[in-house]
This record gives sequence, C-alpha cells and structure tokens, in this order.
Amino acid sequence: MRLRYLLLTLGIVVLGLLSRKTSICSIDFVRMYVGDVLWAMMVYFGCRLLFVSLKKSASFGVALSFSYLIEVSQLYHAPWIDSIRATTLGGLVLGFGFLWSDIACYTVGVTLGFWVDSLPGWGRK
Repeated sequence: MRLRYLLLTLGIVVLGLLSRKTSICSIDFVRMYVGDVLWAMMVYFGCRLLFVSLKKSASFGVALSFSYLIEVSQLYHAPWIDSIRATTLGGLVLGFGFLWSDIACYTVGVTLGFWVDSLPGWGRK
C-alpha cells in the first residue's frame, strides 16, 4: 500500500511541475489553478504515505490543515523565510503570496485525494 501512495505522490509532483511549464501548457486556467490542486493532492497522499496508522479522515484533516498553514504563512515576510522562498524548492513548497483562490484549490485537491483514496478496493481504511 505504501508503494501505491509513493507512486501517486511522485506522479502528482511530475504532473504539478508540468502544469506550471508555460511551454507545455498555454491554458491560463491550468497554469493558475491545477498546480495548486495537484499540490494539495500530493500533500494528502504524502500524508497517507508517512502516517500509515492514520485513518483517511484524519489524513484529510492533517493534509488540509497543513495546506492552509502553508498558505497563511505566506502573509509572513521576514528576510530568513523570504530567502528560503527565493530558492526553487522553497518557492514550490512555501509559495510567495497569500491568495484566497489557493485556499479553494487546496480544499478541492485534498478532497479529490480523499475521494480517490475512498474508491472501492483502492486505499486502506
């Protein structure tokens, strides 16, 4: 089961990175929102991978809370955290500026992850 969550997490990372490449995707909606939805799905499946004893509902709550906290942290700007955000990995993980649309995307992404995980015969309890 862990292998399934690992492969899902890695696959979603690849899709998320591809969704941000302007040369691959020229549709503004995809570039603006799909990456954030995929990021939150990755957080959900990463949570399922790392915290094997958690139930799906608890993983949902942890993933959504983590996603919201990352977004709210974007309201805080200090030189030390902005220097982390200036790196490629830091920018991908922490983001740059708070947007309400990101909160909506994270809600959709974690919900989609939970839904996929709840398909019959798909995930664990």
